Amino acid sequence: MATEHGAQDAAGGRGSDEGSDEGSGRGSSRGGGRGGDRESGLTRRRLLGASAALGGAAWLLRGTIGPDDAEAAAPGNPVAPALPAGPVVPAVPGAVPPLPAPPALPAGTELYRRVFQNWSGEIRTDRLWTCAPRTPEELPALADWAHANGWRLRACGYRHTWAPLNVADGTPENSRVLIVDTSRHLTALTADSPTTVRAQTGATMEALLAHLADRGLGLTACPAPGEITVGGALAIGGHGTAVPAVGETRPDGHGYGSVSNQVVRLTAVVLDPATGRYTLRTFERGEADSAAFLVHLGRAFLTEVVLRAGADRPLRCVSRLDIPASELFARPEPDRDPDPDSESGGGGGGLLGGSPGGEGPRTFADFVDRDGRAEAIWFAYTDFPWLKTWSVSPAKPFASRAVDQPYNYPFSDRVPEPVARLVGQVVGGAWASAPLFGQLQYLIAKVALTGDLADVLLSGTALRDLLTGELITHLLAGGLRSDLWGPSRDLLHYVRPTTLRVTANGYAVLTRRADLQWAVAEFAAHYRTLLDEYRARGEYPVNGAVEIRVTGLDDPTSCEVPGARPPLLSALRPRADRPEWDTALWLDVLAFPGTPGLERFARDLEQWLLRTFDGTRAGLRVEWSKGWAYTADAAWSDPDLLDRVIPGSLRAGGGPGWDEAVAVLDRHDPHRVFGNPFLDRLLKHG
Repeated sequence: MATEHGAQDAAGGRGSDEGSDEGSGRGSSRGGGRGGDRESGLTRRRLLGASAALGGAAWLLRGTIGPDDAEAAAPGNPVAPALPAGPVVPAVPGAVPPLPAPPALPAGTELYRRVFQNWSGEIRTDRLWTCAPRTPEELPALADWAHANGWRLRACGYRHTWAPLNVADGTPENSRVLIVDTSRHLTALTADSPTTVRAQTGATMEALLAHLADRGLGLTACPAPGEITVGGALAIGGHGTAVPAVGETRPDGHGYGSVSNQVVRLTAVVLDPATGRYTLRTFERGEADSAAFLVHLGRAFLTEVVLRAGADRPLRCVSRLDIPASELFARPEPDRDPDPDSESGGGGGGLLGGSPGGEGPRTFADFVDRDGRAEAIWFAYTDFPWLKTWSVSPAKPFASRAVDQPYNYPFSDRVPEPVARLVGQVVGGAWASAPLFGQLQYLIAKVALTGDLADVLLSGTALRDLLTGELITHLLAGGLRSDLWGPSRDLLHYVRPTTLRVTANGYAVLTRRADLQWAVAEFAAHYRTLLDEYRARGEYPVNGAVEIRVTGLDDPTSCEVPGARPPLLSALRPRADRPEWDTALWLDVLAFPGTPGLERFARDLEQWLLRTFDGTRAGLRVEWSKGWAYTADAAWSDPDLLDRVIPGSLRAGGGPGWDEAVAVLDRHDPHRVFGNPFLDRLLKHG
């Protein structure tokens, strides 16, 4: 249900399980109140009969479970079976004929044709020629071949992405594009030193964290999905959620920015100007050019990286759904800064995450100050967000449930049947059911996490019909999950590919830590106002959730390499002229692909973000893997954002940035073998 998407897999990895190869008038007293059966136009008969609409929603519902499927949701069981590998696509009369097999490929190249389809299903190509190199040494020869024959190479991962950084929607079969799948063979993970790991870019982030855990190491934060590749996470500056709690000191080997900032060495396929041929070259982090490769948007091809890690720190993760959005996202008291001398940070305190001596303040920034790590998932048209906080906890708190595996929210990983039925109704055309759908998601999360049934009993008829006693028994069968403790990897990975497939926009607001609550309050107030304005016109452009996280910026000292610089194209690169901006607030709005009015809503929101976080008190950058540059009809399409605003956001403040990164990437791949038309348009010199 809730999904984290700070990562995309366009640069190393394998196609995921999605890759197709050849209510009553009254709502709940708490989470409800903003929707019901009358407004949605749903009758009980229509709602309970909505299963027939699921055919069109199949892509969005890859892991559906019901009360009889308790075993399928049990920890440790495999996820829903993947679609068959190797697409079999029937011929379409009048279609463009496919290109013959690429001519004269290097000997031994494993070649096949495959449809590229991204995680949300919004990007789908014809069958494209694809290969799977067995060793990094095969890649320079492929690049030489591509240059000589007028082809382009696109590294491919688990397709957990939205932005067209790999290939564009509708790319035809006759395109001179060769997809390069690294995850079938280039997945090695080895110890490079006591505090570093050597990872080939086709390895998954889940495998990386498991390798580190076996050595007593870990990362402070990372993207929540484990089934993305290391290369994909690095390409777009993948991140999690973490800043230092008040009183917390950064341990050796840890950082609060992107995963890319932990790189100490990388190997890329580049052109050797002396020979005119492509070769593998290793860059140390202290080399100036390395800063352009750390976040490259698919404009380069990395085969291997060495990453810094630190001693693992067990975490406690507390979930709660009892704080209204009006309080959690309240505007701050004037001139209220966190106390730098406070000793209260990092403890996690209380059964529900309050301060050890009592509940204490309950704004988003207060929880960040206390624990350092927080995420709010705010289901559309509801009043009580799902707040998760993580705190460093070397010993298991008495009230916590110990876990020893990742993915500890099965109700989110495997979609309950009532959610599936309602999704089928929504995407079948009942878009006004969005308030009811938000209510349902909220109630399922609350029951599964806390066991609190009060809101279910107070809900309208349609919701009670969906939340049957059998389903509630099933949700509670595995025990409550509001207070978890364990090794960091088991709390940092919590999104499986079987969660609901939604599309998302994404932005980072760079600001002072002291202005965090101001920034989140401004956003929350405008988001709700905008949603209400659309609703008053009978429009429901959002049917997922808002996701809110916070990180530090990319401080290169965390990689412990002298002379290291931050990734030039990272949304988390500090601004030289704004040293006080030390925090990034991440904002995403999720909805089903094809929702009417979604792009128009996203454009309205984006334009407001640009006006509000205009560089005066805070600045705005886009989250590369998600949606941005909206017109009223499409993402990644606004010419002013593509040509001026986005490059300007990484030029502002002076110093190295956009233009240096573009120049370095062009110098090492002047033939643009690693690129596509969208990147040609985006990555231009000033």
